[in-house]
Amino acid sequence: MNDKKQTGAEGEAKAVEHLRHLGYAILETNWRFGQEEIDIIAQDKDFLVIAEVKTRSTNYFGEPEAFVNKKKQAHLIKAANAYIEKNNLNLEARFDIVSVLKKGETYNVNVIQNAFYPLVK
Repeated sequence: MNDKKQTGAEGEAKAVEHLRHLGYAILETNWRFGQEEIDIIAQDKDFLVIAEVKTRSTNYFGEPEAFVNKKKQAHLIKAANAYIEKNNLNLEARFDIVSVLKKGETYNVNVIQNAFYPLVK
């Protein structure tokens, strides 16, 4: 595994650990729908949480969450709809970003709830 993939995998593991600590029930990790992938699907009280994890080893070019662009958001929304339909869920969905900044052996994890909303066309 290359360094970038290793950093991403470590960041996702830290994100899962952090969300569990906050009381989220982790339902799925790395759930796939065709080419789309949701890093973490969890339940937080009455919300189905679709969480995108962004891990960086530096914030020189911006905070990790800044890299979840509109195209990525659209892919997450599409995959979330598929997950909800497949599992016949009746929960309100929330899109969170888990920002992980790795500095040496230390991880700074920040959860941004309601980071974006699906747009109605």
